[in-house]
Amino acid sequence: MIEIIHPGVLASVQDLGRPGHRQLGIHPGGALNTLAMRSANLLVGNAPDCAGIEITMGACEIRFSHDTRIALGGDDTGATLDDRPIGACWSLPVRAGQVFKLGIAAPQGAGQPPQLSMRTYLAVAGGIDVPSVLGSRSTDLKACFGGHQGRPLRKGDRLAVGPVQHRVTGPAFGVRSPRWSGLAASRDDSSRHVTLRTLPGPEFEQFTGAAREAIWASTWRVTPNSNRMGYRLEGAELKRRHSRDMLSHGVVPGTIQVPPSGQPIILMGDAQTTGGYPKIGMVISADLWKLAQAPLNATLRLQPCTLSDAFEAWNEQQRYLEAIGDAVAALDWSRATQYRK
Repeated sequence: MIEIIHPGVLASVQDLGRPGHRQLGIHPGGALNTLAMRSANLLVGNAPDCAGIEITMGACEIRFSHDTRIALGGDDTGATLDDRPIGACWSLPVRAGQVFKLGIAAPQGAGQPPQLSMRTYLAVAGGIDVPSVLGSRSTDLKACFGGHQGRPLRKGDRLAVGPVQHRVTGPAFGVRSPRWSGLAASRDDSSRHVTLRTLPGPEFEQFTGAAREAIWASTWRVTPNSNRMGYRLEGAELKRRHSRDMLSHGVVPGTIQVPPSGQPIILMGDAQTTGGYPKIGMVISADLWKLAQAPLNATLRLQPCTLSDAFEAWNEQQRYLEAIGDAVAALDWSRATQYRK
């Protein structure tokens, strides 16, 4: 078991979500930063889709009742284990009774380089063992099912850990984070903004020429009125050439909708499955992790790309995850060989 001493602002059990139920109006949900969740699971020997804990804005404290192994994905926000610092993208053994803590995520200051520090993902060897609902252990915070009793974690909650399928042993080790592996790079690496590669949306041509230019040229601010359903942006007003109504249509995470206010909304994992606002663009799947980590008031730039760019970015991300799996397997083989000698 692990015990929640303090859940922080928002902590919940999440895995890679429950796709395949949109016809029922059920969004996929799951970890907003699937790259962080997958990598943390690989570092402790779990399958990539094992459930872990998504911690938003830090300030979390957890006690372990048994010897195990943990890894962090996303950002560490001053993480410690019994007051000793640990970093993101590190895998380390934990003894029974030790306490894991996260500090408070610092907001981004004006004019500073982007600090991707919104969410931390904690993976525990064996995965968090809560009932599977519709094929997933993720918490649907809006519909109140899945995860641990269908709600955010609270002080005093105790979570079971599943059986370890592949035991990773030995001292702590780490891998390069996505930010240091080229996955966060853009054409302007010195930018003070989070850059998201974006495809034109189905209704892109319905917007005025000024709006079509502004979507790429403007700097957008993530407003405090943002959550797991969508990130609301503030910036240039995006106007359509004709303000006629539209029928509702299917939407997916990454869709950029423009309501009558002209201020875009980027849909996230817990967004509705249909919507009637025009879609001016689509953030590519390979960059959604950067958006999930962008704190409130962070500034964004949307960078146009092609469909082939989007596929190559996705393939690059998969190669990064495969490299982590290969590194863990090689490390285990090396340690096993030394043990036999």
